[in-house]
Amino acid sequence: MKNISNSYFAIGLMSGTSLDGLDISYTHFSKSIDGWSFNLLSYKSISYSIELKNKLKKAVDFSALELTKLDVELGKYFANEVANFIQEESITEIDIIGSHGHTIFHQPENGFTLQIGNPSLIHEKVKKTVVADFRTQDIALGGQGAPLVPIGDNFLFSEYHYRINLGGFANISFDENGSTSAFDICAVNTILNKYSNILGLDYDDKGKIAKSGKLIPELLKELDVIEFYKQSHPKSLGVEWNENVLFPILEKYSSSNTEDVMHTYTLHVASQINSVLKGKNKKVLISGGGAFNEYLISLIKKITANKIIIESKEITNFKEAIIFSFLAVLRIRCEINCLAEVTGAKINHSSGVVFDFFTTNNKTI
Repeated sequence: MKNISNSYFAIGLMSGTSLDGLDISYTHFSKSIDGWSFNLLSYKSISYSIELKNKLKKAVDFSALELTKLDVELGKYFANEVANFIQEESITEIDIIGSHGHTIFHQPENGFTLQIGNPSLIHEKVKKTVVADFRTQDIALGGQGAPLVPIGDNFLFSEYHYRINLGGFANISFDENGSTSAFDICAVNTILNKYSNILGLDYDDKGKIAKSGKLIPELLKELDVIEFYKQSHPKSLGVEWNENVLFPILEKYSSSNTEDVMHTYTLHVASQINSVLKGKNKKVLISGGGAFNEYLISLIKKITANKIIIESKEITNFKEAIIFSFLAVLRIRCEINCLAEVTGAKINHSSGVVFDFFTTNNKTI
């Protein structure tokens, strides 16, 4: 591994459960006596083909053989896109690549999680150190394997009291009484995108469809009393939770207008987010694709007593990719990148599998 440094050029890869595509970031991280700082240098978002998106959507039901093939296919896809990105941006300095992978299963209560996108293929293609599989070790230590973003929030976005990401799921991190709390709040784009698909659209642009709908009071009442929301944290969500808990409720209203279901669900999301925002006039950073859902953001602003802040489009879109590249930096420094107080693991630890060449007697192994 690389000697301890205070300067790193890192590439981050993020593929979210909302299936928007692959986000790639290229960031310079530097450490001084004042702490860590970063500069986002380049970035790119690549939409998945319809064929690949459908495979990822159905992968939860794949056989072991089909899933293994998809892991290799996605790994090759990631590797080629990273190589193209490096060439397009004329990048010459890379210390580390951090890849989140794409989550297929996340069942910490059963002791496992799975992110595919074969990182060894990225390493072989680009010939740079890659860190991936950030969640497995945490689950082995009794944790949820999530959320992982809070350590990056602490170091890189500490000026905000609350940090919320609105992606496939909404998650939050915040500091209180000298410790960090973080957990998943509710499903967001995994649900709204599904209903947008029914209308022949990939997503609800600016929340216009949801805004046009009407409230279904009975649906909102059923959603608001879901048991997960009452549970103490640490707690995390996966697509299986949607299948087992949310969809059975939503499908009761399949005869309702799709716009009305989306309207009601968006109200539900806003309510759940507001329920975790305590106090007044605290700075709340919102990032992720859901930050561009103007209707959802307007609802949150309407009911919270805190200050909602959305940074630049680049930070909003690529914050998770940036943070996973930062987690990779911490991993090669053998520094903590998973917080036990957040995930519920037995101990704080440095998580992630490192894919790297090493040499002996001038021979690469």
